[in-house]
Amino acid sequence: MFKNWLWILLIFPLFANAAYERNVARPVNEVVFGKVDSVRYLTQQDIVKAESNGWETFLGAVVGGLIGNQFGGGSGKEVATAVGAVAGASIARNRANQVYRVEYKLVELLIETEDKRLINVIQDVDSAMLFARGDRVRILYFNDGVRVDKEY
Repeated sequence: MFKNWLWILLIFPLFANAAYERNVARPVNEVVFGKVDSVRYLTQQDIVKAESNGWETFLGAVVGGLIGNQFGGGSGKEVATAVGAVAGASIARNRANQVYRVEYKLVELLIETEDKRLINVIQDVDSAMLFARGDRVRILYFNDGVRVDKEY
């Protein structure tokens, strides 16, 4: 269950903050047409450190204390509760501060425009739009970046 939530927390932001969203209208500043001269598919890995906000540690201490409270009797029960709380907090804190790798799939396109300029663009790979040398493309310029897609 924890791994499912972890994947959701790590992967969902990649889609939610994507630089380019399909089916969203936004103004285009300029459109340039050209032909793909070369294509190179790349992968980039980023190291992401998941940081604890304290709740994981607190919940670990509570669960550890509840488990520790099941053992011993008298003052031994209090010691077992304290040891369980410390152990639970420590385990939760260590698990919450792990490092993960996130892999991005990118495509680098060298495009010769109709007026014979060369433009190089690196963008996220869209599995529904794979490029090959010789493809006719359009380069869309936006306020916050550029996007290449096939000319249809």
